[in-house]
Amino acid sequence: MGESGVPTIDLQEFPGQKLRRACEEWGCFRLVNHNISLTLMADMKRVVRSLLDLPFDVKKRNLDVIAGSGYMAPSQANPLYEALGLYDMGSSQAVETFCSQLDASPYQREVIEMYAKAIHGVAKDVARKLAESLGLSDSGFLTILQDDENVGGLEVMNPSGVYVAVDPVPGTLLINLGDIATAWSNGRFRNVQHRVQCKEATIRISIASFLLAGGEEVEAPPELVDSEHPRLYIPFTYEDYRKLRLATKLQAGEALELKRIES
Repeated sequence: MGESGVPTIDLQEFPGQKLRRACEEWGCFRLVNHNISLTLMADMKRVVRSLLDLPFDVKKRNLDVIAGSGYMAPSQANPLYEALGLYDMGSSQAVETFCSQLDASPYQREVIEMYAKAIHGVAKDVARKLAESLGLSDSGFLTILQDDENVGGLEVMNPSGVYVAVDPVPGTLLINLGDIATAWSNGRFRNVQHRVQCKEATIRISIASFLLAGGEEVEAPPELVDSEHPRLYIPFTYEDYRKLRLATKLQAGEALELKRIES
């Protein structure tokens, strides 16, 4: 176990059942031995910080690909939050578009391209191991978080329903599962509830990378549906679900209930 009980998974140990338990009980885990160098992680953090320091007129060029996927400026409702969005790190065209929108320098482009390739490789590796833990061969829904190694604030809900602090651990990544993973696994994987608490007056930089299914429908594979485990959710695309979340302003888990099949 890691900090506050959050499970730690060593990617090189082919964790199998330990990985499955972490997904079923917590919906998140701390990933170690992921083969992304400390140097690259630090370089990417510096690049992200420099891009967030760009003038507003430049940052607003970072347009949505789908609703809510582009630049998010501080708002009255959330004055301490600002984000840039690269919709698909696995797409070289998406990376190029992102860099062009923000007039990234050759060095910044190189770092972003290297990080995107590395993090996408980790995402695919973790997704494959997740699927294998269920006896399947494909999955595609998780979030990889490189959190600020100096500034805490992230909290996740533990299996008992209590929010616990997830303290920074330099050189590691935090894997979060959400509603999409819950739907894909037919309810087996937990959608982790999380929040960020502002505990000190300083800048906190985190980098979240999402592995998504593109325009494909999210639907539990037939192998996860049987008489004891009837299908729980109607098929839906990630884009449609994103629009539903934004339109209803429901939190994680609450919106998913609108997709539940009535028994």
